Parts: sequence; C-alpha cells; structure tokens
Amino acid sequence: MLHICSWSGGKDSTASIILAHLNNEPLDLILFVEVMFDKEKNISGENQQHIEFIRNKAKPMFEAWGYHVVILRADRDYLDVFHRIIEKPRKDMSHRGKKYGFCISGLCSVKRDCKLKPIHKCYKSLDKPVTQYVGICKDEPERLESMKKSDFKVSLLEKYNYTEAMARKLCEKYDLLSPSYSLSKRGGCWFCPN
Repeated sequence: MLHICSWSGGKDSTASIILAHLNNEPLDLILFVEVMFDKEKNISGENQQHIEFIRNKAKPMFEAWGYHVVILRADRDYLDVFHRIIEKPRKDMSHRGKKYGFCISGLCSVKRDCKLKPIHKCYKSLDKPVTQYVGICKDEPERLESMKKSDFKVSLLEKYNYTEAMARKLCEKYDLLSPSYSLSKRGGCWFCPN
C-alpha cells in the first residue's frame, strides 16, 4: 500500500503533511499538480508567489524531512482547454463547433483536464494500491461525508481533530503558510472565476 498526499499547497493539505511528519504516519509520495496557463511559453497558472513558495520553500522542507515530492503537469494547459472545439455538446447542439472558452464557475474543465488527469494518470502508473491523504478538516462535514464515499481517501486532519483555523495555525508555526493567503481566503489558478 502506498500513502500519497495530494498537495495543493493550501493550509489544509500542507497541515496534513505536517501531521503525517509529527505522528510518523506513512507517506510515500507528495503530489503537487502545477496548472499551466501556457506550457509553450512556460507561464504557470498558479499565483506567482504561491508557485515560488511551493518550489523554493515547502518542497525543499518536505524533502529535508525525507519525503519524495513530485510536481506534475498535464499534457494540456489553460489555452488548450479554452480553444478546444466542442464536438459532442451535452444538451444544446448549437454549441457544436464552437470553442469551450472561459471556465464556468463550478464546472471547471481546467480542473478536470489540467489538475485531476495528471493525478489519475500517476495513480494508474503505480503498481500498488493507494491511500490518498486529503486536506479536509473536521469542521467541513459535507466534504468529509463526500470523501467517505471513497475507500482510499483519508483525512489526517479529521483523525487528529483539526479545524481549518487549527490547520492554518499549524502551517504558520512551521512557516509553511502559502503567501497566497495574503491575497485571498483560497488559492487557485489566477484566471479562475471562483
């Protein structure tokens, strides 16, 4: 069994890694997916301060703790998704032949194509079953309930009774709170409508 943390660099997934470290929880791999805006020009879709924090601060610290950290990128970028031609519309056939265009809040095809696909591709390449650590706190009951529909997802934050506020304080204590929190309550791609 492999234990993998899907790491966004946000407070909850970062606190999960810290908790794994402090409590000697098994952790074989930390996966971060960098969403690209334009791969050809090497323009990241991540907030610049956040991706610098990932690469230059958090990743080196986790590696110093003995963890293997991998930064994945999808085959597609934001521009690929934006310019993709609709071939099989779900409902309205008048959309056929048109571009997908801007992401729709709550139905983000960039998340699907540029964030989730690389994670699923990585999992498929592994020859062992996976337990995935996800950053969901004990004070997020709906997300916890949704997580429990999957047999391979575990929240260390729930296990160790951490709220979102406690997760943030833990990250601050270890100087691992992303600077993106000085800009907004949540991280994400800089072009995200959310």
